[in-house]
Amino acid sequence: MTMTVLTVDDSRTMREMLRLALAGEGYRVVQAEDGVHGLEVLANEDPTVIVTDINMPRMDGFAFIEEVRSDPRHRATPILVLTTESDAEKKARARMAGATGWIVKPFNPAKLVDAIRRVAA
Repeated sequence: MTMTVLTVDDSRTMREMLRLALAGEGYRVVQAEDGVHGLEVLANEDPTVIVTDINMPRMDGFAFIEEVRSDPRHRATPILVLTTESDAEKKARARMAGATGWIVKPFNPAKLVDAIRRVAA
């Protein structure tokens, strides 16, 4: 069974880097440009793992994670935060919202895939 990863990031370059890193490892990648778009995509998708940025227009990563967690279908879906942010307060806030893990940009593709494998297991 192919695992699906939803990536949510307002940077087209970052979405493309994620797509290349994940598709190269055999994942099916669906993408969204921000939290609002991410929720729209989730209406029709059931990803194995979600990877989201924090700083995005319309709906940031914190609000997106909270919305995802409020949906019973996605209560247990692992959510990895991929961001340039590294301060402890934001990490704690992401955990409170329901994030599973935290990866700092620029990401190492092998470490990202490893993190996805760990949380999806």
